[in-house]
Order: sequence, then C-alpha cells, then structure tokens
Amino acid sequence: MPGPRRDSLVFTVVVTVLVVLGALPILLVIALSGAPGSLVLATALAALPVGPLVGCYLWLDRYEPEPRRLLALGLLWGGFVATAAALLIQGLGGFVVGFTDDQSLEIVAPVSEEFSKGLFLLLLLWWRRAELDGVLDGIVYAGMVGVGFAFVENILYLAAAYNGTDAAGPGGTEALTGTFVVRCLFSPFAHPLFTTFTGIGVGIAVGSRRGWVRVLAPLVGYALAVLAHATWNTSTVYGFDSFVGVYVLLMAPALIAIACFAIWSRRSERRMLTAALGDAAARGLIPATDIGWVVDLGARRRSRRHARQQGGRAGERAMRDYQQAAIELGFLHHRFLRGTPPPDFAARGQEYVARIGAVRPSIAFPGQVVPTR
Repeated sequence: MPGPRRDSLVFTVVVTVLVVLGALPILLVIALSGAPGSLVLATALAALPVGPLVGCYLWLDRYEPEPRRLLALGLLWGGFVATAAALLIQGLGGFVVGFTDDQSLEIVAPVSEEFSKGLFLLLLLWWRRAELDGVLDGIVYAGMVGVGFAFVENILYLAAAYNGTDAAGPGGTEALTGTFVVRCLFSPFAHPLFTTFTGIGVGIAVGSRRGWVRVLAPLVGYALAVLAHATWNTSTVYGFDSFVGVYVLLMAPALIAIACFAIWSRRSERRMLTAALGDAAARGLIPATDIGWVVDLGARRRSRRHARQQGGRAGERAMRDYQQAAIELGFLHHRFLRGTPPPDFAARGQEYVARIGAVRPSIAFPGQVVPTR
C-alpha cells in the first residue's frame, strides 16, 4: 500500500493532469460561444456570486482551514474536469442513445454532472483521506467543486442568452438580465447544494467504523444529489409556476436546512475538539490550560492579536502555527479515540506534538507573561 506522501503526489498529479485536459475543450467551447465582448460580459457576471459563495465556505472552514491548494483544485475540477466530463457524457447520450432535450435535462444531466463533480470527493477519500476529518470538510470541498462548476456553466448560459442561441428569445440585454437574475442571483447555490449531499456522504464515510457505512454513505449521498438536481431541472421544463413552486417549497428550505446543519456541525466540532484535546492533555501531549485558547474562535482571535502586539508579525505567526498544530492534533486524536485513525496516525501525531513543543515556549496567551529567550 502506498504511503501518505506518495498518495499525496499521485492525487496532485492525477487531478492536475485531468484539470489541464478538461480545460482545453472547455476553453474552446467558451471561445466559440460568442463574440469576445459578450464573453467578457458573461464571465464578469458569472463571477459575481463566486466570491460570496467561496467566502461562506471559508467561514465555515475556520476551525481547521483546509489547504488552499486543495480548495483551489476543487474549484478547478468543478470548472473544467466536471464540466467537460458532463458535456461529453450528455453529448454521447444524445448522439448514441437519442435522448431528447428534456430527457437530457431531467435525467442525463443530473446523473452525469453529480458523478463528475462527486468524483473529486471520491479521489480525496481514496488518496487524501487524511485531509477529511468529517462531514464539514466534505461540505466545504463539495461546495468548492459546485461553485467552480456553476461558474463555467453560467458563462455558457449567459453568453447563449445574450447571443440569442438558447432558444429562449431573441437575445440581447433583456435575455441576459433574465438569465443573470435566475442563475446568479436567485440560484447561485444550486450546484454547491446538490453536491453537498455527496460531500456529507463522504464525510460520514470518513468517520464511520463500519465497512458497509463507508461504502453506502457516499452512494446514498450521490443518489440524493442526483434526486435534488433532477427535481430542480425538471421544474424548469414545466414552466415558471413549476420552477417557483420547487424553489419555494423544496430548494430554499433544503438550502436553509443544509446551512443550519453545516453551522451545527461546526459548533459540534468545538465540543469534539475540547474532549479530544482534554484527553490529549491528560496524556501529556498539550497543556490543558491552552485548550480554551485553541478551540474557541473568539479566544483564538484575541490570542493572535495579543501575540501580534507582543511579538509583531513573527509572534502572530508563531501563535497561528501553535493553534493550527493543536487543532490538527485534536482532530487526529478524536479519530484515534473513535477507532478510525488514518494509516499514518503515529507519524502525523508525532509531527503535531513536535510542532507544539517547538513553538509553545515562545508564545504567551493574554494574561500570561511572554517568555524571554
């Protein structure tokens, strides 16, 4: 079985190659979708919801921020690999099987798009399992993939609306505005929401001790993602009233429920980390007096501000390093206590303890005296 470093390298190489291969046809499709002016306008409008959506996921991910490189790969995967794979599958389905436009929208698109988006999460589960600590991580990575997919898809839809090639009208500013309002203002969350179900399934699989749950949870998550996606797409086929009904009665409540669940998951992480680090402190791995300064987000901010006042940027970096190492240790120790430690548990644990021991003598929390060297 390959070690964690080799797994990381294989994941990075495979995903990077697929992103490059996916980018080539997608960029070509975008380039052929309209005049340069309309494409620039479509890209600018499609980009407007990206920042707020990404910001929401980064806000959720504050306890143990995921590697920015992996989050960026998730965005790129959604924008290029998932989009290219979905277009290929849908094109083949229409050409070989003869699906109608409605059948492609209601069946083929949900199945192919949620599979191509969810594949990134499965690759993480396979090669970068150590980066997944539970359901919240699954939600964050699923969100990144969904945001990337929606961004590129919206460029194509907005350009088609403006150019009048989407069969919805003569095009122009009026059609562009209508498409922008529906896709970028009322439903920018749609693709991230669908893929979130797969992300939850993957997160459940990571934390389960039962083999059948590890297999079944991602599959059930994927099935729910397809069902939600198909329900949404089907509503657009049967007119505006159907779309509004599904939006108000199903999609908006589902979004609120998922958001509440994600916030609850983050709050539950505080309780989990407090318990796990308490056990680690009893084993002499971390000072028990530091736990509150590590697991409480407000206390973390105050301690970083205090470190910056006392030691400048270097002091703040040392405090951030200490808190990050302690949080990583807490998540890892929790999985150890649950009986689901990753294969490299011992090596990672020793690394975190070494980082904690190296940094702790040089930092002080508010109310403590800054050590002198």
